[in-house]
Amino acid sequence: MKIEIMGTGCPKCIATMANVEKAVVEAGVDAEIVKVEDIAEMVARGVMMTPAIAIDGEVKAVGKIPTVAQIVDWLS
Repeated sequence: MKIEIMGTGCPKCIATMANVEKAVVEAGVDAEIVKVEDIAEMVARGVMMTPAIAIDGEVKAVGKIPTVAQIVDWLS
Protein backbone atom coordinates (compact mmCIF):
# COMPACT_ATOMS: atom_id res chain seq x y z
CA MET A 1 0.00 0.00 0.00
CA LYS A 2 1.28 3.46 -0.89
CA ILE A 3 0.12 6.54 1.03
CA GLU A 4 1.04 9.93 -0.38
CA ILE A 5 0.94 13.12 1.68
CA MET A 6 0.72 16.09 -0.65
CA GLY A 7 1.84 19.46 0.66
CA THR A 8 4.71 21.87 0.88
CA GLY A 9 5.63 21.29 4.51
CA CYS A 10 3.21 23.64 6.27
CA PRO A 11 2.11 22.89 9.86
CA LYS A 12 -1.13 21.27 8.56
CA CYS A 13 0.91 19.00 6.29
CA ILE A 14 3.15 18.00 9.19
CA ALA A 15 0.08 17.24 11.34
CA THR A 16 -1.40 15.16 8.52
CA MET A 17 1.83 13.17 8.23
CA ALA A 18 1.77 12.50 11.98
CA ASN A 19 -1.85 11.30 11.81
CA VAL A 20 -1.05 9.01 8.87
CA GLU A 21 1.91 7.49 10.73
CA LYS A 22 -0.27 6.85 13.81
CA ALA A 23 -3.06 5.37 11.68
CA VAL A 24 -0.70 2.97 9.89
CA VAL A 25 0.51 1.65 13.25
CA GLU A 26 -3.02 1.48 14.66
CA ALA A 27 -4.38 -0.32 11.57
CA GLY A 28 -1.42 -2.69 11.51
CA VAL A 29 -0.92 -2.34 7.76
CA ASP A 30 2.27 -2.44 5.74
CA ALA A 31 2.44 0.91 3.96
CA GLU A 32 4.96 3.08 2.21
CA ILE A 33 4.44 6.73 3.20
CA VAL A 34 5.64 9.23 0.61
CA LYS A 35 5.77 13.04 0.81
CA VAL A 36 4.81 14.79 -2.45
CA GLU A 37 5.99 18.42 -2.54
CA ASP A 38 5.92 19.04 -6.31
CA ILE A 39 3.11 21.52 -6.92
CA ALA A 40 2.83 20.60 -10.62
CA GLU A 41 2.28 16.95 -9.70
CA MET A 42 -0.38 17.91 -7.15
CA VAL A 43 -2.23 20.07 -9.69
CA ALA A 44 -2.03 17.31 -12.31
CA ARG A 45 -3.79 15.02 -9.83
CA GLY A 46 -6.55 17.57 -9.17
CA VAL A 47 -5.25 18.73 -5.78
CA MET A 48 -5.75 22.49 -5.44
CA MET A 49 -5.49 22.74 -1.63
CA THR A 50 -3.15 21.11 0.83
CA PRO A 51 -2.73 18.99 2.74
CA ALA A 52 -4.03 16.10 0.69
CA ILE A 53 -3.82 12.34 1.10
CA ALA A 54 -3.86 9.70 -1.63
CA ILE A 55 -3.99 5.99 -0.88
CA ASP A 56 -2.90 3.74 -3.75
CA GLY A 57 -3.40 6.65 -6.14
CA GLU A 58 -6.92 7.58 -4.96
CA VAL A 59 -7.17 11.04 -3.40
CA LYS A 60 -9.05 10.67 -0.09
CA ALA A 61 -8.83 14.14 1.49
CA VAL A 62 -7.99 17.65 0.27
CA GLY A 63 -7.55 20.85 2.26
CA LYS A 64 -8.10 19.37 5.71
CA ILE A 65 -6.36 17.31 8.36
CA PRO A 66 -8.12 13.94 8.59
CA THR A 67 -8.33 12.32 12.00
CA VAL A 68 -6.43 9.16 12.83
CA ALA A 69 -9.79 7.33 12.99
CA GLN A 70 -10.73 8.50 9.46
CA ILE A 71 -7.41 7.35 8.08
CA VAL A 72 -7.68 3.96 9.82
CA ASP A 73 -11.10 3.57 8.21
CA TRP A 74 -9.61 4.27 4.76
CA LEU A 75 -6.84 1.75 5.39
CA SER A 76 -9.23 -1.03 6.44
